[in-house]
Amino acid sequence: MSVMQRYYSAVDDGRLDEAVGMLAEDVEFAMILPTGENRNSGRANMHAYLSGRPPVDRRHVPERCAVDRDIEFTQGRVTEGDDDVTTGYFVGVMHIADDGLIDRYQVTFSPDFAVHPDREDS
Repeated sequence: MSVMQRYYSAVDDGRLDEAVGMLAEDVEFAMILPTGENRNSGRANMHAYLSGRPPVDRRHVPERCAVDRDIEFTQGRVTEGDDDVTTGYFVGVMHIADDGLIDRYQVTFSPDFAVHPDREDS
């Protein structure tokens, strides 16, 4: 399992301290969301963002993953609830530093644009 997949698994399971522990202390991140861009840095700011989200039974479902040296890419969908209702699609990119920690992270999320256009649930 890639670093990125382990990160999303920890976030989805509510293990936020574990997820944030995978980040470099000075991680830089940009989340491009329908509500705007959240660009910031630092573990504490990422933890504040993650813990400040409303409680939802959310899952990141990776559909395509790739690793090229120190960069990891994931494309997938986000589901909610017991019905696994797809609420949108994401593309994430992480840079993994030499120490194995994530030091840069960028993700985009769209409620209705799937990179893979033939999604049956879209």
